[in-house]
Amino acid sequence: MRALVTGGSGFVGTHLSRLLRESGAEVFVAGRARDSEPVDVVLELDDPASVRGAVDAAAPDVVFHLAAQAFVPESVADPLATYDVNALGTARLFEALRGLPAPPRVVLASSAEVYGSRERTDYPLHETLATRPATPYAASKVAAEAIAQAAWRTYAVPVVVARAFNHIGPGQDPRFAIPAFALQLARVAAGGPPLIKVGNLDALRDFLDVRDVVAAYAALAERGRVGETYNVCSGKPVSLKEMLRRLITIAGVAVEVREDPARMRPSDVPSSYGDPAKLGADTGWEPHTTLDAALRRVYEDAYLRVRSNGP
Repeated sequence: MRALVTGGSGFVGTHLSRLLRESGAEVFVAGRARDSEPVDVVLELDDPASVRGAVDAAAPDVVFHLAAQAFVPESVADPLATYDVNALGTARLFEALRGLPAPPRVVLASSAEVYGSRERTDYPLHETLATRPATPYAASKVAAEAIAQAAWRTYAVPVVVARAFNHIGPGQDPRFAIPAFALQLARVAAGGPPLIKVGNLDALRDFLDVRDVVAAYAALAERGRVGETYNVCSGKPVSLKEMLRRLITIAGVAVEVREDPARMRPSDVPSSYGDPAKLGADTGWEPHTTLDAALRRVYEDAYLRVRSNGP
């Protein structure tokens, strides 16, 4: 199997590329020329010629479309840039794919953010719920999903949509909450001031280890039903306060926890957890990494960063 992984040099992409190679696939990592990690194929989603060149170079049997602007506050600050990458970039990719003699299967990495804030009766969130995007990032993902479904229905490009809930693991951008907690705790453990700053800790989220997420993507590429949408989640809500408590236990340090207004999100969804039953029924996927094991990996990665760079 020849696999093209857009965003393959990013957090999730590196884990997915590793898994695919271990399974015997020939993997083409596509990313921006300015990415810190090496890429096999340069892909600039705002450039149609670059997109077509990446597709032609890889000649893939399957495409995992992970490339995106994924940080919600950045989408709030610059919505047009987010729409251009996440929505129009997806459209450019499908335009390139539909011109191939035999279009490859595409696994589109979407987000649970598309569900927005819901009534209690909607939980756990099911794929049949109407989308309610509350941020430009969420809106861009709704648009990407619609573009992908149109490519399937109009041009017969086989598409499977994966709505991923929160995932964590080594290498994640420390702008996100869990790696940000871990990095601050690692600095304390390395001798820094015993203080960490946080945003809203009451939010409930559905967390998976990134290895379980990429295993779900691989399973969907093989056994997901074309044209269908799947939640990629644990089905278990956990508050950010509980996640922080567990990380503090893992770090083994005493700290003061202080709210930081700069870390509060104006459009923060109070609760988000889904039902993974459809994914399990169609592919046989199930998560294998416990939450504590996932958090330990995040903390150990943060501690290594701090020891390498200093507190």
